[in-house]
Amino acid sequence: MLSSRQLNWNGILVEQCQYSASPDEAKSPALSDHRLILPLGPPAPLIQKRDNRLHESILQKGDTIFVPAGHSGSWRCPTREINRPKKQQLHIWLKPELIKQAAEASEIDIDRLDLVNCFGRQDSQLHHIAMLLLAELQSDSIMGQLYVESLTQVLVIHLLRHYSTFTQPITFEDRSLTHTRLQQAIEYVHAHLDRDLSLAEIAGVVNISPTYFANLFKGATGISPHQYVVQQRVEWAKLLLLKTNLSIADIALQVGFSNQSHLTRHFKRLIGVTPKQVR
Repeated sequence: MLSSRQLNWNGILVEQCQYSASPDEAKSPALSDHRLILPLGPPAPLIQKRDNRLHESILQKGDTIFVPAGHSGSWRCPTREINRPKKQQLHIWLKPELIKQAAEASEIDIDRLDLVNCFGRQDSQLHHIAMLLLAELQSDSIMGQLYVESLTQVLVIHLLRHYSTFTQPITFEDRSLTHTRLQQAIEYVHAHLDRDLSLAEIAGVVNISPTYFANLFKGATGISPHQYVVQQRVEWAKLLLLKTNLSIADIALQVGFSNQSHLTRHFKRLIGVTPKQVR
Protein backbone atom coordinates (compact mmCIF):
# COMPACT_ATOMS: atom_id res chain seq x y z
CA MET A 1 0.00 0.00 0.00
CA LEU A 2 2.84 2.36 0.91
CA SER A 3 6.62 1.99 0.68
CA SER A 4 9.62 4.10 1.64
CA ARG A 5 11.60 2.60 -1.26
CA GLN A 6 11.38 5.81 -3.31
CA LEU A 7 12.29 7.93 -0.29
CA ASN A 8 15.77 6.37 -0.09
CA TRP A 9 15.90 6.06 3.68
CA ASN A 10 19.36 4.93 4.76
CA GLY A 11 19.53 1.27 5.77
CA ILE A 12 15.82 0.87 6.46
CA LEU A 13 12.78 0.04 4.33
CA VAL A 14 9.27 0.55 5.74
CA GLU A 15 6.20 -0.81 3.97
CA GLN A 16 2.50 -0.83 4.83
CA CYS A 17 1.09 -4.05 3.38
CA GLN A 18 -2.35 -5.58 2.86
CA TYR A 19 -2.97 -9.26 2.19
CA SER A 20 -5.72 -11.84 1.99
CA ALA A 21 -5.62 -14.78 4.41
CA SER A 22 -4.65 -18.12 2.87
CA PRO A 23 -4.44 -21.67 4.25
CA ASP A 24 -1.48 -22.31 1.93
CA GLU A 25 2.05 -21.98 3.22
CA ALA A 26 3.80 -18.78 2.20
CA LYS A 27 7.48 -19.62 2.34
CA SER A 28 9.98 -16.96 3.32
CA PRO A 29 13.58 -17.81 2.32
CA ALA A 30 16.61 -16.74 4.32
CA LEU A 31 17.11 -13.07 3.45
CA SER A 32 20.05 -10.70 3.80
CA ASP A 33 18.10 -8.11 5.85
CA HIS A 34 16.52 -8.28 9.30
CA ARG A 35 12.72 -8.17 9.17
CA LEU A 36 10.09 -6.85 11.58
CA ILE A 37 6.38 -7.51 11.05
CA LEU A 38 3.74 -5.70 13.10
CA PRO A 39 -0.04 -6.26 12.76
CA LEU A 40 -2.07 -3.09 12.13
CA GLY A 41 -5.64 -4.44 12.22
CA PRO A 42 -7.82 -6.30 14.72
CA PRO A 43 -6.53 -9.48 16.45
CA ALA A 44 -5.98 -12.37 14.03
CA PRO A 45 -4.40 -15.84 14.35
CA LEU A 46 -1.26 -16.72 12.40
CA ILE A 47 0.85 -19.86 12.23
CA GLN A 48 4.61 -19.74 11.71
CA LYS A 49 6.69 -22.79 10.82
CA ARG A 50 10.34 -22.43 11.81
CA ASP A 51 13.05 -25.03 12.36
CA ASN A 52 10.45 -27.81 11.83
CA ARG A 53 8.29 -26.48 14.65
CA LEU A 54 4.93 -24.71 14.53
CA HIS A 55 4.32 -21.48 16.42
CA GLU A 56 0.75 -20.20 16.60
CA SER A 57 -0.42 -16.93 18.09
CA ILE A 58 -3.31 -14.51 17.91
CA LEU A 59 -1.50 -11.38 16.82
CA GLN A 60 -2.83 -8.05 18.00
CA LYS A 61 -1.80 -4.40 18.23
CA GLY A 62 1.60 -4.10 19.94
CA ASP A 63 2.75 -7.62 19.00
CA THR A 64 5.99 -8.15 17.10
CA ILE A 65 7.37 -10.74 14.71
CA PHE A 66 11.13 -10.52 14.25
CA VAL A 67 13.04 -12.61 11.69
CA PRO A 68 16.83 -12.03 11.72
CA ALA A 69 18.79 -12.05 8.48
CA GLY A 70 19.71 -15.56 7.35
CA HIS A 71 16.66 -17.23 8.91
CA SER A 72 13.97 -18.88 6.81
CA GLY A 73 10.41 -19.85 7.69
CA SER A 74 6.87 -20.12 6.40
CA TRP A 75 3.45 -18.70 7.30
CA ARG A 76 -0.19 -19.59 6.94
CA CYS A 77 -3.53 -18.56 8.36
CA PRO A 78 -5.93 -21.00 10.03
CA THR A 79 -8.79 -22.16 7.77
CA ARG A 80 -11.36 -20.34 9.87
CA GLU A 81 -9.74 -17.01 8.88
CA ILE A 82 -9.92 -17.45 5.11
CA ASN A 83 -13.16 -15.54 4.50
CA ARG A 84 -12.28 -12.66 6.81
CA PRO A 85 -11.56 -9.13 5.47
CA LYS A 86 -8.08 -8.34 4.19
CA LYS A 87 -5.43 -7.79 6.85
CA GLN A 88 -2.77 -5.11 7.19
CA GLN A 89 0.77 -5.31 8.48
CA LEU A 90 3.73 -2.99 8.81
CA HIS A 91 6.96 -4.50 7.48
CA ILE A 92 10.33 -3.01 8.47
CA TRP A 93 13.55 -4.21 6.82
CA LEU A 94 16.91 -3.34 8.39
CA LYS A 95 20.38 -3.67 6.90
CA PRO A 96 22.73 -5.75 9.12
CA GLU A 97 25.29 -2.94 8.82
CA LEU A 98 23.11 -0.83 11.14
CA ILE A 99 23.29 -3.49 13.84
CA LYS A 100 27.04 -3.83 13.33
CA GLN A 101 27.61 -0.07 13.67
CA ALA A 102 25.56 0.14 16.86
CA ALA A 103 27.33 -2.91 18.32
CA GLU A 104 30.76 -1.47 17.57
CA ALA A 105 29.78 1.88 19.08
CA SER A 106 28.79 0.13 22.32
CA GLU A 107 31.88 -2.14 22.19
CA ILE A 108 29.99 -5.38 21.63
CA ASP A 109 31.85 -8.14 19.80
CA ILE A 110 29.67 -8.58 16.73
CA ASP A 111 31.10 -12.08 16.16
CA ARG A 112 29.66 -13.19 19.49
CA LEU A 113 26.30 -11.53 18.97
CA ASP A 114 23.23 -13.24 17.52
CA LEU A 115 19.79 -11.78 16.96
CA VAL A 116 16.99 -14.16 17.83
CA ASN A 117 13.65 -15.02 16.20
CA CYS A 118 10.58 -13.70 17.93
CA PHE A 119 6.93 -14.51 17.21
CA GLY A 120 4.07 -12.58 18.81
CA ARG A 121 5.93 -10.79 21.59
CA GLN A 122 4.06 -7.81 23.04
CA ASP A 123 6.45 -4.85 22.82
CA SER A 124 4.87 -1.44 23.33
CA GLN A 125 8.13 0.48 22.97
CA LEU A 126 8.98 -1.08 19.62
CA HIS A 127 5.37 -0.57 18.49
CA HIS A 128 5.66 3.13 19.34
CA ILE A 129 8.85 3.53 17.27
CA ALA A 130 7.24 1.63 14.39
CA MET A 131 4.14 3.84 14.44
CA LEU A 132 6.33 6.95 14.26
CA LEU A 133 8.04 5.47 11.19
CA LEU A 134 4.64 4.65 9.68
CA ALA A 135 3.43 8.21 10.29
CA GLU A 136 6.55 9.53 8.57
CA LEU A 137 5.92 7.18 5.65
CA GLN A 138 2.29 8.32 5.38
CA SER A 139 3.39 11.97 5.37
CA ASP A 140 5.83 11.29 2.51
CA SER A 141 8.81 11.89 4.84
CA ILE A 142 7.84 15.40 5.86
CA MET A 143 10.30 15.38 8.81
CA GLY A 144 13.28 14.43 6.65
CA GLN A 145 16.23 12.03 6.68
CA LEU A 146 17.65 13.12 10.03
CA TYR A 147 14.39 12.32 11.82
CA VAL A 148 14.12 8.89 10.17
CA GLU A 149 17.75 8.06 10.97
CA SER A 150 17.23 9.09 14.60
CA LEU A 151 14.21 6.77 14.87
CA THR A 152 16.21 4.02 13.13
CA GLN A 153 19.04 4.34 15.67
CA VAL A 154 16.56 4.03 18.55
CA LEU A 155 15.04 0.95 16.89
CA VAL A 156 18.43 -0.70 16.34
CA ILE A 157 19.52 -0.17 19.96
CA HIS A 158 16.18 -1.60 21.11
CA LEU A 159 16.76 -4.73 19.01
CA LEU A 160 20.25 -5.15 20.43
CA ARG A 161 18.91 -4.86 23.96
CA HIS A 162 15.83 -7.05 23.66
CA TYR A 163 16.18 -9.31 20.60
CA SER A 164 19.76 -10.56 20.86
CA THR A 165 21.84 -13.04 22.80
CA PHE A 166 23.78 -10.21 24.43
CA THR A 167 22.77 -10.16 28.11
CA GLN A 168 24.83 -7.28 29.52
CA PRO A 169 23.40 -3.73 29.73
CA ILE A 170 24.27 -1.89 26.51
CA THR A 171 26.13 1.33 27.18
CA PHE A 172 28.32 3.52 25.05
CA GLU A 173 31.95 4.11 25.85
CA ASP A 174 32.34 7.01 28.24
CA ARG A 175 34.09 9.38 25.89
CA SER A 176 33.19 12.99 25.30
CA LEU A 177 32.80 14.78 22.00
CA THR A 178 35.67 17.26 21.98
CA HIS A 179 34.77 20.94 21.79
CA THR A 180 36.51 21.24 18.42
CA ARG A 181 34.62 18.33 16.87
CA LEU A 182 31.32 19.49 18.35
CA GLN A 183 31.90 22.95 16.91
CA GLN A 184 32.74 21.47 13.51
CA ALA A 185 29.48 19.51 13.49
CA ILE A 186 27.44 22.54 14.62
CA GLU A 187 29.04 24.80 12.01
CA TYR A 188 28.24 22.24 9.32
CA VAL A 189 24.61 22.06 10.46
CA HIS A 190 24.26 25.86 10.37
CA ALA A 191 25.79 26.02 6.89
CA HIS A 192 23.35 23.42 5.53
CA LEU A 193 20.12 24.01 7.46
CA ASP A 194 18.19 24.43 4.23
CA ARG A 195 19.09 20.88 3.13
CA ASP A 196 17.60 17.53 4.09
CA LEU A 197 20.47 16.70 6.44
CA SER A 198 21.24 13.11 7.40
CA LEU A 199 22.83 11.74 10.55
CA ALA A 200 25.51 9.95 8.52
CA GLU A 201 26.35 13.20 6.73
CA ILE A 202 26.84 15.21 9.94
CA ALA A 203 28.75 12.39 11.66
CA GLY A 204 31.00 12.09 8.62
CA VAL A 205 32.17 15.68 9.09
CA VAL A 206 33.89 14.67 12.34
CA ASN A 207 34.67 11.10 11.18
CA ILE A 208 32.53 9.30 13.77
CA SER A 209 29.98 6.50 13.20
CA PRO A 210 26.36 7.76 13.13
CA THR A 211 25.30 5.72 16.18
CA TYR A 212 28.27 6.86 18.23
CA PHE A 213 27.93 10.47 17.11
CA ALA A 214 24.23 10.62 17.99
CA ASN A 215 24.95 9.52 21.56
CA LEU A 216 27.97 11.79 21.97
CA PHE A 217 26.08 14.78 20.59
CA LYS A 218 23.19 14.26 22.99
CA GLY A 219 25.66 13.86 25.86
CA ALA A 220 27.34 17.15 24.94
CA THR A 221 24.23 19.24 24.18
CA GLY A 222 21.42 17.50 26.04
CA ILE A 223 19.36 17.02 22.87
CA SER A 224 19.53 14.78 19.81
CA PRO A 225 20.97 16.01 16.48
CA HIS A 226 17.47 16.05 15.00
CA GLN A 227 16.09 18.16 17.86
CA TYR A 228 19.01 20.57 17.52
CA VAL A 229 18.45 20.99 13.77
CA VAL A 230 14.74 21.70 14.29
CA GLN A 231 15.55 24.28 16.99
CA GLN A 232 18.03 26.07 14.73
CA ARG A 233 15.60 26.10 11.81
CA VAL A 234 12.93 27.66 14.02
CA GLU A 235 15.37 30.33 15.28
CA TRP A 236 16.41 31.14 11.72
CA ALA A 237 12.76 31.37 10.68
CA LYS A 238 12.06 33.72 13.60
CA LEU A 239 14.89 36.01 12.48
CA LEU A 240 13.62 36.08 8.90
CA LEU A 241 10.09 36.84 10.08
CA LEU A 242 11.37 39.88 11.99
CA LYS A 243 13.96 41.15 9.52
CA THR A 244 12.51 40.42 6.05
CA ASN A 245 9.29 40.68 4.08
CA LEU A 246 9.48 37.10 2.80
CA SER A 247 6.22 35.17 2.97
CA ILE A 248 5.91 32.56 5.70
CA ALA A 249 5.69 29.82 3.06
CA ASP A 250 8.96 31.00 1.47
CA ILE A 251 10.66 31.23 4.86
CA ALA A 252 9.59 27.66 5.69
CA LEU A 253 11.30 26.35 2.56
CA GLN A 254 14.36 28.56 2.98
CA VAL A 255 15.12 27.28 6.48
CA GLY A 256 14.64 23.61 5.57
CA PHE A 257 11.04 22.78 6.49
CA SER A 258 8.86 20.86 4.03
CA ASN A 259 6.08 23.46 3.99
CA GLN A 260 4.45 26.23 5.99
CA SER A 261 2.38 23.93 8.20
CA HIS A 262 5.51 21.96 9.08
CA LEU A 263 7.21 25.19 10.19
CA THR A 264 4.13 26.38 12.09
CA ARG A 265 3.82 23.15 14.05
CA HIS A 266 7.41 23.25 15.33
CA PHE A 267 7.44 27.04 15.70
CA LYS A 268 4.43 27.04 18.01
CA ARG A 269 5.82 24.10 20.00
CA LEU A 270 9.19 25.78 20.60
CA ILE A 271 8.35 29.50 20.63
CA GLY A 272 4.81 29.34 22.02
CA VAL A 273 3.22 31.41 19.23
CA THR A 274 2.70 30.99 15.51
CA PRO A 275 4.93 32.51 12.79
CA LYS A 276 2.02 34.76 11.79
CA GLN A 277 1.83 36.15 15.33
CA VAL A 278 5.55 36.93 15.31
CA ARG A 279 5.27 38.59 11.89
